[in-house]
Amino acid sequence: MKTLSVLALLLLACRVSADPPVDALEESDSLAKLRADLTALQSLTQGKQVAFTTSLVATGDGQTFGPFDADTPLVFKHVATNIGNAYSPDTGNFTAPLKGAYHFEMHIYGPPDHATAAYLVKNSEKIFAAYEYQTSEWASASNGGSLLLEAGDVVSVLLWKDATVFDDTENYTTFSGHLLFTM
Repeated sequence: MKTLSVLALLLLACRVSADPPVDALEESDSLAKLRADLTALQSLTQGKQVAFTTSLVATGDGQTFGPFDADTPLVFKHVATNIGNAYSPDTGNFTAPLKGAYHFEMHIYGPPDHATAAYLVKNSEKIFAAYEYQTSEWASASNGGSLLLEAGDVVSVLLWKDATVFDDTENYTTFSGHLLFTM
């Protein structure tokens, strides 16, 4: 009888060890929840990737823009990157597809004896400027920053009145931006 009890205990021990311990079940449930959360996060961010990089001139020889009698929109024709298709090379406008924080940069380059200057504009409001004036050397100026945008807000670059910028296929004058995160 004693041998039978020991054998029964051994069989019971083997059966119990074949069943996953309670901790393993909880870990498996946690892993399943993490996988579900990851899938949900991936579906939330799908299609919400936004980034663009542009320069003024797409082809041909170098070109100087300006001076003009009024602030003038710059239309960046060479599109190196346009993930999310939020930048329009026809208008020079970036239109935010989602509410979120975006980062923008502009780099401008111009000939001597003229101001080289531009504004970054959000919905017709001048947000920040880049400016340089050189009498004997080519000028360059840059500026950038992060903006909170609502879906549909428009960001563009304006050439200052009486200022000039230059670009050629070396891409000296550029405008770029990307979505940092949605809100």
